Amino acid sequence: MATQHTMWAEYVDPDEPGDVKWWHMVREGDGNIAMCGKEMASGARTLSDRRWGNTEEPSCHTCGAMYLREVPYRAVA
Repeated sequence: MATQHTMWAEYVDPDEPGDVKWWHMVREGDGNIAMCGKEMASGARTLSDRRWGNTEEPSCHTCGAMYLREVPYRAVA
């Protein structure tokens, strides 16, 4: 079975969730630790991993590099 992933928001102001600064990727089973090692805030906004690269806000380069090595290629139909 393939590893599952979820995108987690890192906020501009960590004390007041709202504007997203970066999107990080978290592996299922890793709690709230992003693939880059950053601890994500509990209750942070999440998105499906299928949204990676398709958000207004930037995505963490380190998370992206690791994520893209773990997921199968998805051809655009």
